[in-house]
Amino acid sequence: MIAIDVLKWPGVNQAFLVSFVAAVLLTLVAIPYGKRRPKDKELTWGEAMLGSTYAFGVLFLSYGVVPHQWIDHADKNLGWSRDKLLFGPGGILKPESFGGWNPITLQYEAVRDIVVVLIHVVFFGLNIFIVVWWQNRGKVAPKELPTSTYGRPLVKRA
Repeated sequence: MIAIDVLKWPGVNQAFLVSFVAAVLLTLVAIPYGKRRPKDKELTWGEAMLGSTYAFGVLFLSYGVVPHQWIDHADKNLGWSRDKLLFGPGGILKPESFGGWNPITLQYEAVRDIVVVLIHVVFFGLNIFIVVWWQNRGKVAPKELPTSTYGRPLVKRA
């Protein structure tokens, strides 16, 4: 039997994976907390300070630590630097300077930076989702009014 250590595969970095999963989980913790907390309850000063510190920590982890860990992993473990050129599968992106058809010379560093932008987009979307969910929690959908045979709502006149 062959033993495979998943964490030794190229492209797998514990620091990046742990920080990414931690940032996502710490962001999503707001949902069970928001379901438990009444919407109309006032915040105390201490709760506001604790909540703002928590939010700052999650944002720091999401937008600071996770992208840094990816850049660190791409530079050190994968060797994606400016001098490593991207030729693509079968050389389809080979630049003209190396005998290919592509007028643009692509480096792996650009791919690394695109992944960082995608990480930011994922966390930005997740943060928008959490904020909208938090603001809309506890809202009750309005009751539907009975309608006539023509589809108009039946409303009593005052």
